[in-house]
Amino acid sequence: MNLPITASDVDVERLLEELRFWVRAETPSGDAAAVNRLADRLEEVGRKAGLAVERRPGTLGFGDIVTLRTPRLERYNAKSILILAHIDTVHAIGTIGEKLPLRQEGDRLYGPGIYDMKAGVLMAIEAMTLVMKAGHNLPIELLVVPDEEVGSKSSRPVIEDFATNAAYALVVEPARDGGKIVTARKGVGLFDVVVRGRASHAGVHPLDGRSAIRAAARLVLELEALNDPDRGITVTTGTIEGGTGRNTVPAECRLQLDLRLPDAATAAEVIGKIRNMTPVDPDITFDISGAINRPPFAQSGEGRRLFDHAARIASELGIALEGMTTGGGSDGNFTAALGVPTLDGLGADGGGAHTFEEHILIGSLAPRTALLANLIASLDSKV
Repeated sequence: MNLPITASDVDVERLLEELRFWVRAETPSGDAAAVNRLADRLEEVGRKAGLAVERRPGTLGFGDIVTLRTPRLERYNAKSILILAHIDTVHAIGTIGEKLPLRQEGDRLYGPGIYDMKAGVLMAIEAMTLVMKAGHNLPIELLVVPDEEVGSKSSRPVIEDFATNAAYALVVEPARDGGKIVTARKGVGLFDVVVRGRASHAGVHPLDGRSAIRAAARLVLELEALNDPDRGITVTTGTIEGGTGRNTVPAECRLQLDLRLPDAATAAEVIGKIRNMTPVDPDITFDISGAINRPPFAQSGEGRRLFDHAARIASELGIALEGMTTGGGSDGNFTAALGVPTLDGLGADGGGAHTFEEHILIGSLAPRTALLANLIASLDSKV
């Protein structure tokens, strides 16, 4: 395979200089103004790279959605190559000045959001630039959203709309476990349960009460029993809150549930069981609400062929590419569920996502950007 782009073509120093600026611009999902300040910079970088820029105003209290596009030729009037990315992070404003300062230690560059996934956004722009320099005029769309870390509440309709016109979806979320890319992700379900009983004085009339907390405790054990590692089912009671005081039989208790499910059939099965759970005590009620937040991303036959193709390109670059399934969701769940062949985890290698040890491996930037660029370029005849 004769690759048009090599790792030496990647301007790592320029990429790192811009990346440091981006990391200093902290962008927690819920701070629309902060996210939009970085969106301003994203627009500048995109236009400087020769890309067309479109910006949609944010909704639901989130920041704006930015799209960067390569020039299109007449023969490309149908499908595009869609790259998915986000600029919001899980880290609060001030993290960089306290618990996770921007710093380099050997090959590691630390900072909030650097791994998940500001490096990936800039790698995508660099890859698009290299593809254009190599003479390819592909219809590439880089869709950068402001709320991925909180479920893409405002951007999901836009992602799904872009997916209807996509031949392939490439997600520049970070690499996993030493450089692996993601070929499948579990679906994510978010459920809330309100357990209602009857309050009474714990000392004077304890038998008149019906403890919502006791009923919730039983329910948690039922929920935990649904866990099945062999089938890839995870049910977690993430929070529990109830009662009004130590001397009152509690009338209400609230639970927040997180579900990770490998496929649509399993999701329907597990959710059906949860919705049908009933209290032992007839004076207790369960109010169960929620839905699948991200549909399961199962590897399709086309997805497998796309991975095999990427692995061949990676081999030419000296990368032994491995695929993996993860329980974490991404915007790739949406495209895969719509039947678009999807590859995920094409961003930087590193570790510590969502922690105060978040970092990238600087040495991964050039080869993985070259991998992304060559993958895009090789899809020219397939679009």
